[in-house]
Amino acid sequence: MNFQWNAHYPSTRIPVFARNVATTSHPLASQAGLKMMQLGGNAVDASIAMAAMLMVVEPVSNGLGSDMFAIIWDGQQLHGLNASGVSPQSWNPNYFKNKYGEEGNGLAKRPKRGWDSVTVPGAIAGWMTLHEKFGSLSFETILQPAIEIAERGHAVAPIVAHKWAAAIPELLTGPGFKEFFMPNGRAPNVGEIFKAPEMAKTFRQLCRAGLRDFYEGEIASAIAKHSQTHGGSMTQEDLAKFQPDWVELISKNYRGYDVHEIPPNGQGIGALIALGIVENFDMSALEVDSTLSQHIQIEAMKLAFADVYAYVADPRSMRVKPSEMLDPEYLKSRAKLIDLKKAQTPLAGLPSTGGTVYLTSADESGMMVSFIQSNYMGFGSGVVVPEFGISLQNRGFGFSMDPQSENVVAGGKRPFHTIIPAFITKQVNGITVPEMSFGVMGGDMQPQGHLQTVIRMLDYQQQPQAACDAPRWKVNRDFTLDIEASFNATVASELSQMGHQIKSVEDPYMDFGSGQFIGRLSDNQEDGYIAASDSRRDGLVAGY
Repeated sequence: MNFQWNAHYPSTRIPVFARNVATTSHPLASQAGLKMMQLGGNAVDASIAMAAMLMVVEPVSNGLGSDMFAIIWDGQQLHGLNASGVSPQSWNPNYFKNKYGEEGNGLAKRPKRGWDSVTVPGAIAGWMTLHEKFGSLSFETILQPAIEIAERGHAVAPIVAHKWAAAIPELLTGPGFKEFFMPNGRAPNVGEIFKAPEMAKTFRQLCRAGLRDFYEGEIASAIAKHSQTHGGSMTQEDLAKFQPDWVELISKNYRGYDVHEIPPNGQGIGALIALGIVENFDMSALEVDSTLSQHIQIEAMKLAFADVYAYVADPRSMRVKPSEMLDPEYLKSRAKLIDLKKAQTPLAGLPSTGGTVYLTSADESGMMVSFIQSNYMGFGSGVVVPEFGISLQNRGFGFSMDPQSENVVAGGKRPFHTIIPAFITKQVNGITVPEMSFGVMGGDMQPQGHLQTVIRMLDYQQQPQAACDAPRWKVNRDFTLDIEASFNATVASELSQMGHQIKSVEDPYMDFGSGQFIGRLSDNQEDGYIAASDSRRDGLVAGY
Protein backbone atom coordinates (compact mmCIF):
# COMPACT_ATOMS: atom_id res chain seq x y z
CA MET A 1 0.00 0.00 0.00
CA ASN A 2 1.12 3.56 -0.67
CA PHE A 3 0.61 5.85 2.32
CA GLN A 4 0.86 9.56 2.96
CA TRP A 5 2.97 9.92 6.07
CA ASN A 6 1.49 13.11 7.49
CA ALA A 7 -0.47 12.61 10.69
CA HIS A 8 -3.77 14.21 9.50
CA TYR A 9 -5.43 14.21 12.93
CA PRO A 10 -4.47 15.12 16.50
CA SER A 11 -3.06 12.02 18.18
CA THR A 12 -0.72 10.96 20.92
CA ARG A 13 0.49 8.08 18.76
CA ILE A 14 2.68 7.48 15.74
CA PRO A 15 3.02 4.35 13.59
CA VAL A 16 5.63 1.82 14.70
CA PHE A 17 8.03 0.03 12.34
CA ALA A 18 9.51 -3.38 13.21
CA ARG A 19 10.23 -6.84 11.82
CA ASN A 20 8.38 -8.57 14.66
CA VAL A 21 5.37 -6.73 16.00
CA ALA A 22 2.42 -7.18 18.34
CA THR A 23 -0.41 -4.70 18.89
CA THR A 24 -3.33 -4.88 21.30
CA SER A 25 -5.55 -2.60 23.36
CA HIS A 26 -3.36 -3.03 26.50
CA PRO A 27 0.42 -2.60 26.89
CA LEU A 28 0.93 -5.71 29.06
CA ALA A 29 -0.76 -7.88 26.43
CA SER A 30 1.35 -6.48 23.58
CA GLN A 31 4.49 -7.13 25.61
CA ALA A 32 3.40 -10.70 26.33
CA GLY A 33 3.13 -11.31 22.59
CA LEU A 34 6.50 -9.74 21.91
CA LYS A 35 8.05 -11.93 24.59
CA MET A 36 6.85 -15.08 22.82
CA MET A 37 8.55 -14.01 19.61
CA GLN A 38 11.73 -13.13 21.49
CA LEU A 39 11.67 -16.67 22.94
CA GLY A 40 11.59 -18.10 19.41
CA GLY A 41 7.82 -18.44 19.06
CA ASN A 42 5.79 -17.33 16.08
CA ALA A 43 2.88 -14.94 15.59
CA VAL A 44 0.33 -17.59 16.62
CA ASP A 45 2.13 -18.22 19.91
CA ALA A 46 2.21 -14.47 20.41
CA SER A 47 -1.49 -14.07 19.66
CA ILE A 48 -2.55 -16.72 22.19
CA ALA A 49 -0.28 -15.18 24.84
CA MET A 50 -1.83 -11.77 24.16
CA ALA A 51 -5.35 -13.18 24.21
CA ALA A 52 -4.73 -14.81 27.59
CA MET A 53 -3.25 -11.62 29.02
CA LEU A 54 -6.18 -9.54 27.79
CA MET A 55 -8.54 -11.79 29.72
CA VAL A 56 -6.69 -10.73 32.87
CA VAL A 57 -6.06 -7.04 32.22
CA GLU A 58 -9.14 -6.12 30.15
CA PRO A 59 -11.92 -8.26 31.65
CA VAL A 60 -14.47 -5.60 30.66
CA SER A 61 -14.22 -6.94 27.11
CA ASN A 62 -13.31 -10.63 27.30
CA GLY A 63 -12.71 -13.54 29.62
CA LEU A 64 -12.16 -17.27 29.86
CA GLY A 65 -15.76 -17.72 28.69
CA SER A 66 -15.29 -15.77 25.44
CA ASP A 67 -15.70 -16.70 21.79
CA MET A 68 -13.00 -16.02 19.20
CA PHE A 69 -12.26 -15.89 15.48
CA ALA A 70 -8.93 -15.69 13.64
CA ILE A 71 -7.47 -15.24 10.17
CA ILE A 72 -3.92 -16.53 9.74
CA TRP A 73 -1.43 -15.95 6.96
CA ASP A 74 0.97 -18.88 7.36
CA GLY A 75 3.51 -17.49 4.91
CA GLN A 76 1.82 -19.09 1.90
CA GLN A 77 -1.95 -18.84 2.28
CA LEU A 78 -4.80 -17.64 4.47
CA HIS A 79 -6.75 -19.77 6.96
CA GLY A 80 -9.97 -18.84 8.77
CA LEU A 81 -11.03 -20.16 12.18
CA ASN A 82 -14.54 -19.86 13.65
CA ALA A 83 -14.46 -20.61 17.38
CA SER A 84 -17.85 -19.17 18.26
CA GLY A 85 -19.91 -21.42 20.47
CA VAL A 86 -23.28 -23.06 19.89
CA SER A 87 -26.43 -22.90 21.98
CA PRO A 88 -27.44 -25.51 24.56
CA GLN A 89 -29.45 -28.34 23.02
CA SER A 90 -32.55 -27.45 25.05
CA TRP A 91 -32.94 -23.96 23.55
CA ASN A 92 -35.84 -23.10 21.24
CA PRO A 93 -38.47 -20.31 21.20
CA ASN A 94 -40.82 -22.30 23.44
CA TYR A 95 -38.07 -22.77 26.04
CA PHE A 96 -37.77 -19.00 26.38
CA LYS A 97 -41.52 -18.32 26.08
CA ASN A 98 -42.34 -20.77 28.86
CA LYS A 99 -39.63 -19.36 31.08
CA TYR A 100 -39.75 -15.61 30.39
CA GLY A 101 -43.12 -14.99 28.75
CA GLU A 102 -43.85 -12.97 25.61
CA GLU A 103 -42.92 -9.57 24.26
CA GLY A 104 -45.68 -7.26 23.04
CA ASN A 105 -45.33 -8.73 19.55
CA GLY A 106 -46.13 -12.23 20.75
CA LEU A 107 -42.55 -13.46 20.48
CA ALA A 108 -40.68 -14.99 23.38
CA LYS A 109 -38.63 -12.66 25.55
CA ARG A 110 -34.88 -13.20 25.33
CA PRO A 111 -32.74 -12.47 28.38
CA LYS A 112 -29.84 -10.08 27.88
CA ARG A 113 -27.84 -11.38 30.86
CA GLY A 114 -27.67 -14.50 33.02
CA TRP A 115 -27.15 -18.15 32.16
CA ASP A 116 -29.88 -18.15 29.49
CA SER A 117 -27.80 -15.71 27.45
CA VAL A 118 -24.70 -17.95 27.45
CA THR A 119 -23.72 -20.14 24.51
CA VAL A 120 -20.82 -22.61 24.73
CA PRO A 121 -17.61 -20.56 25.20
CA GLY A 122 -15.40 -21.08 22.15
CA ALA A 123 -12.17 -19.21 22.87
CA ILE A 124 -10.22 -21.91 24.72
CA ALA A 125 -11.06 -24.53 22.08
CA GLY A 126 -10.06 -21.97 19.46
CA TRP A 127 -6.65 -21.50 21.10
CA MET A 128 -6.14 -25.25 21.11
CA THR A 129 -7.16 -25.65 17.46
CA LEU A 130 -4.97 -22.75 16.40
CA HIS A 131 -1.99 -24.05 18.38
CA GLU A 132 -2.32 -27.60 17.07
CA LYS A 133 -1.98 -26.37 13.50
CA PHE A 134 0.51 -23.50 13.87
CA GLY A 135 1.89 -23.19 17.41
CA SER A 136 5.53 -23.82 18.29
CA LEU A 137 5.95 -23.03 22.00
CA SER A 138 4.35 -25.01 24.82
CA PHE A 139 1.23 -23.71 26.55
CA GLU A 140 3.26 -23.55 29.76
CA THR A 141 5.42 -20.94 28.09
CA ILE A 142 2.61 -19.16 26.24
CA LEU A 143 0.37 -18.74 29.30
CA GLN A 144 3.13 -17.86 31.79
CA PRO A 145 2.87 -14.04 31.37
CA ALA A 146 -0.90 -14.14 32.00
CA ILE A 147 -0.41 -16.46 34.99
CA GLU A 148 2.14 -14.12 36.54
CA ILE A 149 0.01 -11.00 36.15
CA ALA A 150 -3.13 -12.80 37.37
CA GLU A 151 -1.31 -13.90 40.53
CA ARG A 152 0.72 -10.76 41.26
CA GLY A 153 -1.92 -8.33 40.09
CA HIS A 154 -1.77 -5.31 37.81
CA ALA A 155 -2.64 -1.63 38.05
CA VAL A 156 -5.97 -1.12 36.29
CA ALA A 157 -5.66 1.04 33.15
CA PRO A 158 -7.73 4.26 32.79
CA ILE A 159 -10.14 3.27 30.02
CA VAL A 160 -10.60 -0.21 31.48
CA ALA A 161 -11.44 1.34 34.85
CA HIS A 162 -14.01 3.65 33.23
CA LYS A 163 -15.75 0.79 31.42
CA TRP A 164 -15.58 -1.42 34.52
CA ALA A 165 -17.37 1.17 36.66
CA ALA A 166 -19.99 1.78 33.96
CA ALA A 167 -20.92 -1.92 33.90
CA ILE A 168 -21.45 -2.37 37.65
CA PRO A 169 -25.07 -1.16 38.03
CA GLU A 170 -26.43 -3.66 35.52
CA LEU A 171 -24.24 -6.63 36.42
CA LEU A 172 -23.63 -6.60 40.16
CA THR A 173 -26.44 -9.12 40.80
CA GLY A 174 -25.08 -11.63 38.27
CA PRO A 175 -24.15 -14.97 39.87
CA GLY A 176 -20.49 -14.79 40.90
CA PHE A 177 -19.93 -11.31 39.40
CA LYS A 178 -19.77 -9.26 42.58
CA GLU A 179 -17.53 -11.79 44.32
CA PHE A 180 -15.00 -11.79 41.48
CA PHE A 181 -15.09 -8.35 39.90
CA MET A 182 -15.91 -6.18 42.93
CA PRO A 183 -13.26 -7.24 45.46
CA ASN A 184 -13.78 -4.06 47.53
CA GLY A 185 -17.50 -3.83 46.90
CA ARG A 186 -16.95 -1.64 43.81
CA ALA A 187 -15.06 -1.48 40.54
CA PRO A 188 -11.29 -0.92 40.89
CA ASN A 189 -10.08 2.65 40.54
CA VAL A 190 -7.50 3.73 37.99
CA GLY A 191 -4.10 2.45 39.12
CA GLU A 192 -5.58 0.17 41.79
CA ILE A 193 -4.14 -3.36 41.90
CA PHE A 194 -6.47 -6.11 40.74
CA LYS A 195 -5.54 -9.75 41.29
CA ALA A 196 -7.19 -12.81 39.74
CA PRO A 197 -5.57 -15.91 41.29
CA GLU A 198 -8.54 -18.01 40.18
CA MET A 199 -7.72 -17.25 36.55
CA ALA A 200 -4.10 -18.22 37.18
CA LYS A 201 -5.39 -21.49 38.65
CA THR A 202 -7.40 -22.14 35.48
CA PHE A 203 -4.46 -21.37 33.20
CA ARG A 204 -2.25 -23.74 35.21
CA GLN A 205 -4.87 -26.48 35.04
CA LEU A 206 -5.18 -26.05 31.28
CA CYS A 207 -1.41 -26.42 30.97
CA ARG A 208 -1.42 -29.52 33.16
CA ALA A 209 -4.58 -31.32 32.01
CA GLY A 210 -4.84 -29.97 28.46
CA LEU A 211 -7.20 -27.36 27.07
CA ARG A 212 -10.01 -29.89 26.51
CA ASP A 213 -10.38 -29.94 30.30
CA PHE A 214 -12.42 -26.78 29.80
CA TYR A 215 -14.96 -28.87 27.86
CA GLU A 216 -14.62 -32.39 29.20
CA GLY A 217 -12.84 -32.35 32.56
CA GLU A 218 -12.92 -30.72 36.00
CA ILE A 219 -13.43 -27.20 34.63
CA ALA A 220 -16.30 -28.36 32.41
CA SER A 221 -17.92 -30.02 35.40
CA ALA A 222 -17.70 -26.78 37.39
CA ILE A 223 -19.24 -24.78 34.53
CA ALA A 224 -22.15 -27.22 34.11
CA LYS A 225 -22.77 -27.34 37.87
CA HIS A 226 -22.82 -23.54 38.06
CA SER A 227 -25.33 -23.46 35.20
CA GLN A 228 -27.61 -25.96 36.93
CA THR A 229 -27.37 -24.14 40.27
CA HIS A 230 -28.30 -20.78 38.75
CA GLY A 231 -31.15 -21.77 36.45
CA GLY A 232 -29.28 -22.39 33.22
CA SER A 233 -29.68 -25.31 30.85
CA MET A 234 -26.11 -25.77 29.61
CA THR A 235 -24.85 -29.26 30.33
CA GLN A 236 -21.48 -30.93 30.33
CA GLU A 237 -22.62 -32.74 27.18
CA ASP A 238 -23.18 -29.36 25.46
CA LEU A 239 -19.60 -28.41 26.33
CA ALA A 240 -18.08 -31.75 25.33
CA LYS A 241 -19.65 -31.73 21.85
CA PHE A 242 -18.19 -28.36 20.85
CA GLN A 243 -15.46 -28.08 18.22
CA PRO A 244 -14.26 -24.97 16.33
CA ASP A 245 -14.39 -24.95 12.53
CA TRP A 246 -11.80 -24.09 9.91
CA VAL A 247 -13.76 -22.05 7.37
CA GLU A 248 -13.28 -20.74 3.85
CA LEU A 249 -12.94 -16.97 3.95
CA ILE A 250 -15.19 -14.61 2.02
CA SER A 251 -13.62 -11.67 0.17
CA LYS A 252 -14.27 -8.62 -1.97
CA ASN A 253 -11.82 -6.94 -4.31
CA TYR A 254 -11.66 -3.21 -3.61
CA ARG A 255 -9.41 -0.83 -5.56
CA GLY A 256 -7.13 -3.72 -6.56
CA TYR A 257 -6.85 -5.26 -3.08
CA ASP A 258 -8.71 -8.28 -1.70
CA VAL A 259 -10.37 -7.67 1.66
CA HIS A 260 -11.06 -10.94 3.53
CA GLU A 261 -13.54 -11.67 6.32
CA ILE A 262 -14.82 -14.68 8.25
CA PRO A 263 -18.09 -15.90 6.65
CA PRO A 264 -21.44 -15.94 8.50
CA ASN A 265 -22.49 -16.47 11.29
CA GLY A 266 -20.41 -13.28 11.66
CA GLN A 267 -21.19 -9.81 10.33
CA GLY A 268 -17.92 -9.37 8.42
CA ILE A 269 -19.90 -9.75 5.20
CA GLY A 270 -21.46 -6.38 6.05
CA ALA A 271 -18.12 -4.62 5.53
CA LEU A 272 -17.67 -6.38 2.18
CA ILE A 273 -21.19 -5.47 1.03
CA ALA A 274 -20.61 -1.84 1.93
CA LEU A 275 -17.25 -1.77 0.14
CA GLY A 276 -18.86 -3.34 -2.91
CA ILE A 277 -21.46 -0.57 -2.94
CA VAL A 278 -18.93 2.24 -2.36
CA GLU A 279 -16.77 0.84 -5.16
CA ASN A 280 -19.33 2.22 -7.61
CA PHE A 281 -18.40 5.79 -6.63
CA ASP A 282 -15.19 7.71 -7.34
CA MET A 283 -14.27 8.34 -3.72
CA SER A 284 -10.78 9.66 -4.45
CA ALA A 285 -12.37 12.57 -6.33
CA LEU A 286 -14.00 13.68 -3.06
CA GLU A 287 -12.24 15.22 -0.08
CA VAL A 288 -11.55 12.58 2.55
CA ASP A 289 -13.60 14.20 5.32
CA SER A 290 -16.15 15.90 3.09
CA THR A 291 -19.87 15.63 3.65
CA LEU A 292 -20.49 13.74 0.41
CA SER A 293 -17.72 11.20 1.09
CA GLN A 294 -19.15 10.49 4.54
CA HIS A 295 -22.74 10.42 3.23
CA ILE A 296 -21.94 7.78 0.60
CA GLN A 297 -20.19 5.58 3.17
CA ILE A 298 -23.02 5.93 5.69
CA GLU A 299 -25.71 5.09 3.13
CA ALA A 300 -23.69 2.10 1.89
CA MET A 301 -23.34 0.84 5.46
CA LYS A 302 -27.08 1.21 6.06
CA LEU A 303 -27.84 -0.82 2.93
CA ALA A 304 -25.34 -3.46 4.03
CA PHE A 305 -26.85 -3.71 7.51
CA ALA A 306 -30.34 -4.08 6.04
CA ASP A 307 -29.17 -7.25 4.28
CA VAL A 308 -27.03 -8.47 7.18
CA TYR A 309 -29.88 -8.24 9.68
CA ALA A 310 -32.27 -9.93 7.25
CA TYR A 311 -30.13 -12.85 6.10
CA VAL A 312 -27.04 -13.55 8.26
CA ALA A 313 -27.26 -16.49 10.65
CA ASP A 314 -25.64 -19.85 11.23
CA PRO A 315 -24.76 -20.72 7.59
CA ARG A 316 -26.58 -24.02 7.88
CA SER A 317 -29.89 -22.13 8.09
CA MET A 318 -29.27 -19.26 5.63
CA ARG A 319 -31.52 -19.16 2.54
CA VAL A 320 -29.30 -16.58 0.83
CA LYS A 321 -25.68 -17.51 0.23
CA PRO A 322 -22.84 -15.07 0.98
CA SER A 323 -21.78 -15.26 -2.68
CA GLU A 324 -25.24 -14.01 -3.69
CA MET A 325 -25.07 -11.14 -1.22
CA LEU A 326 -21.67 -10.16 -2.68
CA ASP A 327 -22.58 -10.51 -6.35
CA PRO A 328 -21.15 -7.44 -8.17
CA GLU A 329 -24.31 -6.82 -10.20
CA TYR A 330 -26.44 -7.00 -7.07
CA LEU A 331 -24.15 -4.55 -5.26
CA LYS A 332 -24.24 -2.22 -8.27
CA SER A 333 -28.04 -2.25 -8.08
CA ARG A 334 -27.85 -1.44 -4.37
CA ALA A 335 -25.46 1.45 -5.07
CA LYS A 336 -28.07 2.97 -7.40
CA LEU A 337 -30.41 3.29 -4.41
CA ILE A 338 -28.14 5.90 -2.79
CA ASP A 339 -29.47 9.42 -3.18
CA LEU A 340 -26.50 11.81 -3.14
CA LYS A 341 -28.63 14.59 -1.71
CA LYS A 342 -30.52 12.96 1.13
CA ALA A 343 -30.46 10.14 3.65
CA GLN A 344 -32.84 7.21 3.36
CA THR A 345 -34.13 4.33 5.48
CA PRO A 346 -33.05 1.15 3.67
CA LEU A 347 -34.86 -2.11 3.19
CA ALA A 348 -33.22 -5.49 2.69
CA GLY A 349 -32.55 -6.35 -0.94
CA LEU A 350 -33.42 -9.52 -2.81
CA PRO A 351 -30.18 -11.16 -3.95
CA SER A 352 -30.56 -13.80 -6.64
CA THR A 353 -30.80 -16.99 -4.60
CA GLY A 354 -29.30 -20.41 -5.68
CA GLY A 355 -17.43 -5.93 24.07
CA THR A 356 -14.50 -7.46 22.39
CA VAL A 357 -10.72 -7.35 22.13
CA TYR A 358 -8.92 -7.35 18.84
CA LEU A 359 -5.21 -8.11 18.51
CA THR A 360 -2.80 -8.75 15.71
CA SER A 361 0.77 -9.95 15.44
CA ALA A 362 3.32 -10.60 12.70
CA ASP A 363 6.75 -12.21 12.79
CA GLU A 364 9.91 -12.06 10.75
CA SER A 365 9.14 -15.38 9.06
CA GLY A 366 6.12 -13.75 7.40
CA MET A 367 3.36 -15.23 9.57
CA MET A 368 0.57 -12.73 10.31
CA VAL A 369 -2.41 -13.26 12.62
CA SER A 370 -5.68 -11.31 12.79
CA PHE A 371 -7.36 -12.39 16.04
CA ILE A 372 -10.46 -11.32 17.97
CA GLN A 373 -12.21 -12.57 21.10
CA SER A 374 -15.09 -11.20 23.11
CA ASN A 375 -17.59 -11.61 25.91
CA TYR A 376 -20.03 -9.19 24.16
CA MET A 377 -21.69 -6.21 25.86
CA GLY A 378 -18.77 -5.58 28.19
CA PHE A 379 -18.53 -8.32 30.78
CA GLY A 380 -20.99 -10.44 28.80
CA SER A 381 -23.63 -12.39 30.68
CA GLY A 382 -22.61 -11.10 34.11
CA VAL A 383 -22.14 -14.75 35.09
CA VAL A 384 -18.84 -15.81 36.67
CA VAL A 385 -17.80 -19.31 37.74
CA PRO A 386 -15.84 -17.92 40.70
CA GLU A 387 -13.57 -20.82 41.64
CA PHE A 388 -12.03 -20.73 38.14
CA GLY A 389 -12.45 -17.03 37.35
CA ILE A 390 -14.52 -17.80 34.22
CA SER A 391 -16.64 -14.84 33.10
CA LEU A 392 -19.04 -15.96 30.41
CA GLN A 393 -20.22 -14.29 27.19
CA ASN A 394 -23.85 -13.52 26.41
CA ARG A 395 -23.83 -14.39 22.71
CA GLY A 396 -27.22 -16.07 23.04
CA PHE A 397 -28.70 -12.57 23.01
CA GLY A 398 -27.74 -12.49 19.32
CA PHE A 399 -30.49 -15.01 18.43
CA SER A 400 -33.93 -14.05 17.15
CA MET A 401 -37.09 -15.40 18.80
CA ASP A 402 -39.02 -15.10 15.52
CA PRO A 403 -39.72 -18.60 14.11
CA GLN A 404 -39.62 -17.10 10.59
CA SER A 405 -36.07 -15.76 11.03
CA GLU A 406 -33.07 -17.65 9.72
CA ASN A 407 -31.41 -16.62 12.98
CA VAL A 408 -34.15 -18.13 15.16
CA VAL A 409 -32.86 -19.76 18.34
CA ALA A 410 -32.40 -23.54 18.21
CA GLY A 411 -30.31 -26.13 20.01
CA GLY A 412 -26.72 -26.62 18.85
CA LYS A 413 -26.83 -23.53 16.64
CA ARG A 414 -24.47 -20.56 16.35
CA PRO A 415 -26.10 -17.13 16.84
CA PHE A 416 -25.54 -14.03 14.73
CA HIS A 417 -22.12 -12.81 15.81
CA THR A 418 -20.55 -9.35 15.85
CA ILE A 419 -16.80 -9.97 16.23
CA ILE A 420 -14.83 -10.02 12.98
CA PRO A 421 -11.10 -10.15 12.22
CA ALA A 422 -10.03 -8.95 8.77
CA PHE A 423 -7.13 -9.27 6.35
CA ILE A 424 -6.03 -7.60 3.10
CA THR A 425 -4.04 -9.24 0.30
CA LYS A 426 -3.21 -8.36 -3.30
CA GLN A 427 -2.25 -10.27 -6.43
CA VAL A 428 1.26 -9.72 -7.80
CA ASN A 429 2.03 -11.64 -11.00
CA GLY A 430 -0.60 -14.21 -10.09
CA ILE A 431 0.75 -14.72 -6.56
CA THR A 432 -1.20 -13.77 -3.44
CA VAL A 433 0.79 -11.33 -1.30
CA PRO A 434 -0.24 -10.39 2.28
CA GLU A 435 -0.75 -6.69 2.90
CA MET A 436 -2.41 -6.12 6.27
CA SER A 437 -4.02 -7.83 9.25
CA PHE A 438 -6.47 -5.57 11.03
CA GLY A 439 -9.66 -5.25 13.02
CA VAL A 440 -11.82 -2.67 14.77
CA MET A 441 -13.60 -3.99 17.85
CA GLY A 442 -16.89 -2.74 19.25
CA GLY A 443 -20.16 -4.58 18.53
CA ASP A 444 -22.03 -3.21 15.50
CA MET A 445 -19.21 -0.71 15.02
CA GLN A 446 -16.90 -3.42 13.68
CA PRO A 447 -17.89 -3.64 9.99
CA GLN A 448 -18.34 0.13 10.02
CA GLY A 449 -14.81 0.54 11.35
CA HIS A 450 -13.54 -1.81 8.65
CA LEU A 451 -15.32 0.19 5.96
CA GLN A 452 -14.14 3.59 7.17
CA THR A 453 -10.50 2.64 7.74
CA VAL A 454 -10.16 0.64 4.49
CA ILE A 455 -11.51 3.57 2.48
CA ARG A 456 -9.15 5.94 4.27
CA MET A 457 -6.17 3.72 3.50
CA LEU A 458 -7.02 2.61 -0.04
CA ASP A 459 -8.89 5.61 -1.47
CA TYR A 460 -7.10 8.37 0.43
CA GLN A 461 -3.70 6.75 1.18
CA GLN A 462 -3.88 7.58 4.87
CA GLN A 463 -1.33 5.66 6.93
CA PRO A 464 -2.82 3.22 9.48
CA GLN A 465 -2.39 5.39 12.57
CA ALA A 466 -4.11 8.31 10.83
CA ALA A 467 -6.92 5.99 9.74
CA CYS A 468 -7.24 4.95 13.41
CA ASP A 469 -7.21 8.50 14.73
CA ALA A 470 -9.76 9.95 12.29
CA PRO A 471 -13.18 10.78 13.78
CA ARG A 472 -15.84 8.15 13.16
CA TRP A 473 -19.57 7.80 12.70
CA LYS A 474 -21.72 4.83 13.67
CA VAL A 475 -24.99 3.64 12.16
CA ASN A 476 -27.30 2.34 14.88
CA ARG A 477 -29.75 -0.56 14.61
CA ASP A 478 -32.59 1.86 13.92
CA PHE A 479 -30.46 3.53 11.19
CA THR A 480 -29.97 6.69 13.22
CA LEU A 481 -26.43 8.02 13.34
CA ASP A 482 -23.93 8.64 16.13
CA ILE A 483 -20.93 10.87 15.47
CA GLU A 484 -17.77 11.19 17.51
CA ALA A 485 -17.12 14.38 19.47
CA SER A 486 -14.13 15.22 17.26
CA PHE A 487 -16.21 14.97 14.08
CA ASN A 488 -16.23 18.13 11.96
CA ALA A 489 -19.18 20.23 13.16
CA THR A 490 -19.92 21.68 9.73
CA VAL A 491 -20.01 18.24 8.12
CA ALA A 492 -22.25 16.98 10.94
CA SER A 493 -24.65 19.86 10.37
CA GLU A 494 -24.73 19.22 6.62
CA LEU A 495 -25.39 15.50 7.17
CA SER A 496 -28.27 16.44 9.45
CA GLN A 497 -29.68 18.74 6.75
CA MET A 498 -29.54 15.78 4.32
CA GLY A 499 -31.86 13.86 6.63
CA HIS A 500 -29.44 11.84 8.74
CA GLN A 501 -30.92 11.48 12.21
CA ILE A 502 -27.99 12.24 14.47
CA LYS A 503 -28.35 11.38 18.12
CA SER A 504 -26.08 10.89 21.09
CA VAL A 505 -26.18 7.49 22.76
CA GLU A 506 -24.34 6.85 26.02
CA ASP A 507 -22.60 3.58 25.22
CA PRO A 508 -19.47 3.17 27.36
CA TYR A 509 -18.70 -0.30 26.05
CA MET A 510 -19.05 -0.17 22.28
CA ASP A 511 -18.62 3.59 21.60
CA PHE A 512 -16.73 4.11 18.31
CA GLY A 513 -14.58 1.00 18.38
CA SER A 514 -10.86 0.49 18.65
CA GLY A 515 -8.55 -0.74 15.92
CA GLN A 516 -5.21 -2.50 15.68
CA PHE A 517 -3.36 -2.63 12.35
CA ILE A 518 -0.22 -4.38 11.04
CA GLY A 519 0.73 -3.84 7.40
CA ARG A 520 3.70 -4.92 5.31
CA LEU A 521 6.05 -2.07 4.47
CA SER A 522 6.75 -3.52 1.03
CA ASP A 523 6.58 -6.73 -0.98
CA ASN A 524 10.02 -7.53 0.43
CA GLN A 525 9.44 -9.52 3.63
CA GLU A 526 12.81 -8.39 5.00
CA ASP A 527 11.57 -4.79 5.22
CA GLY A 528 9.20 -5.60 8.08
CA TYR A 529 5.92 -4.01 9.10
CA ILE A 530 4.12 -0.81 9.99
CA ALA A 531 1.73 -1.06 12.96
CA ALA A 532 -0.84 1.16 14.63
CA SER A 533 -2.93 1.03 17.81
CA ASP A 534 -6.15 2.96 18.36
CA SER A 535 -5.95 5.80 20.89
CA ARG A 536 -9.53 5.08 22.00
CA ARG A 537 -8.12 2.34 24.24
CA ASP A 538 -5.12 1.85 26.53
CA GLY A 539 -3.24 0.03 23.76
CA LEU A 540 0.34 -0.29 22.58
CA VAL A 541 2.32 -1.40 19.56
CA ALA A 542 5.37 -3.41 20.63
CA GLY A 543 8.05 -4.48 18.19
CA TYR A 544 11.70 -5.27 17.60
